[in-house]
Amino acid sequence: MLTYAVKRIGLGVLILTFVMVAMYAAVFLIPGDPATVALGPRATPELKRMLIERMGLDQPVWRQIIEFFRNALTGNLGYDVWSNRPVSALIMEALPKTLALGIAALATALIIGVPIGCLSVIRRGTVVDTAIGMLSVGVIAVPSFVVAIYSLLIFAVTFRWLPAIGAGEAGDIGSQVRALILPVMAIALGWIGYIARMVRASMMEVMGEPHIRTARSFGLPEWKIVGKYALRIAIIPTISLVAVGLGGILSSAVFVEAVFARPGIGKLITDAVNTRNYPVVMGTVLVMTAIYVTITIAADLLIARLDPRVRDVFRG
Repeated sequence: MLTYAVKRIGLGVLILTFVMVAMYAAVFLIPGDPATVALGPRATPELKRMLIERMGLDQPVWRQIIEFFRNALTGNLGYDVWSNRPVSALIMEALPKTLALGIAALATALIIGVPIGCLSVIRRGTVVDTAIGMLSVGVIAVPSFVVAIYSLLIFAVTFRWLPAIGAGEAGDIGSQVRALILPVMAIALGWIGYIARMVRASMMEVMGEPHIRTARSFGLPEWKIVGKYALRIAIIPTISLVAVGLGGILSSAVFVEAVFARPGIGKLITDAVNTRNYPVVMGTVLVMTAIYVTITIAADLLIARLDPRVRDVFRG
């Protein structure tokens, strides 16, 4: 288990390194002079030169990458070009809002998706199973930003049941929860379909196992067999899906936060890209990638703990 963990962590470090090198390459592929975009076309050459030096873009690319990683290992992600505040402080202010949105969306998807998948197995071959399958595929096909726009138009603009923008009033839990409903709906809807389909597919494989047939021979009701004996085995592939799903949910939050004007990592990245604020872009991408890799490694280790065959495959 220790060897497997070391290999997975080493692979995660390689992924982080590759992502940051790719980000630096993308910086130089973006059309337009960053100083001109940030300061405007009327900026003097002296101001442009000062801004480029301040962002470190006057150094060779390899030196920029090495310096960035050296500083990142000590927790220094650089400083915001405009406010001169540490990038880490900006991320720590925005990250809790995005994590709250992502975790709430994932919890909603699990709470609704897992029972729907179990119901589909219990009612397999019936109209209920067919309807759940069609609805699951349908919601998977709809992008989160489309759900966000239409839910905003229907529930916030037309009926005015829920707030259209913002994260709620500070200190007012009820206001913050109401402001979360539409963004969570926009993100979670597609993942409800993913989780329901994954649970159903995994459960159908498990239902043919000998211990399930033994449970049936004792006359146990189908719902008890599914919920007590089949689900705890069939849920293992869903753990991996949930880990990948949280990364996808955090990515979707970028668009959803823009639609609902919510403060968070999405708004921070969007503003930084628009103003060519590269220290903020680099620091934010590194932190979000590190979170995604950490969650994936944790899920892999949990799966390996539950199913030793995974460790054997990786070792082979």
